[in-house]
Amino acid sequence: MARYPSIWLAIWLAGLLTILSIPAFAVTGTADDAARWDLLHDMYFKDRAVEEAGDRMRIDAPARAHDAALVPVKVEVAPSLRLKTLSLLVDKNPVPLAAIFRFGPASAGSSIETRLRVNEYTTVRAIGETEDGRLLMAHVFVKAAGGCSAPALKDPQEAMARLGRIKVKLADTVTAGSPASAQVMIGHPNNSGLQFDQVSRTYIPAHYIESIVIRSGGRPVLEADTDISISEDPNLRFSFMPMEGESLEVVARDTKGATFTRSVPETPEQAKDDPAL
Repeated sequence: MARYPSIWLAIWLAGLLTILSIPAFAVTGTADDAARWDLLHDMYFKDRAVEEAGDRMRIDAPARAHDAALVPVKVEVAPSLRLKTLSLLVDKNPVPLAAIFRFGPASAGSSIETRLRVNEYTTVRAIGETEDGRLLMAHVFVKAAGGCSAPALKDPQEAMARLGRIKVKLADTVTAGSPASAQVMIGHPNNSGLQFDQVSRTYIPAHYIESIVIRSGGRPVLEADTDISISEDPNLRFSFMPMEGESLEVVARDTKGATFTRSVPETPEQAKDDPAL
């Protein structure tokens, strides 16, 4: 997972130059997407085969995004398919690899929802690694532009006042031993390093959440490595297997070394009035 966007920008530009060196007739439409995917495949998955997931996995995103900096993305994974990891890629973003999710024993499924930045018309991909080591891919084309350089929606002072505040929402009904859904929201500007400050006339330094760890009663549910393609105020929906009398714990860390934590009881009656965000 990238930690220094400038390095990735250099890699991205190098890859772009490689694509542009191909004859023009080969880089339009689907040929352009295929050439870029070849580069990303080699960068992230080396010589491993990646299969089309078919009906085992589906990625849902708006065909034309209302806000390129806040593009909702849902990856639906068949209940019978257990994944070890799930990678989200935005092909034409400066940092294509938006996140890698690792599922733990307390996970109750591999479906994920989050929000992405999308910098230009591009393919968005979900690539799941099965427990037996196969790679399955679903993809969708999203029309959006400028998401990585778009200014934050919140006032900078307000954003810093809410920095690291975590809210956890549970399903209305949570039963110990039965799958339950949850949502984690983290207050953070997630500055990409590509946004321009109109006052100082300089670029705002990159500052974003780089890891999220979620546990249920100490058992791993989900671990995520994230980067600048995740939107402002990172937001995750997932499912887990609750236990009687336990708490759901969230630990997030950003690129400045700050650590943020939140723990809530796994019963909505106790957690529904959470004032954290």
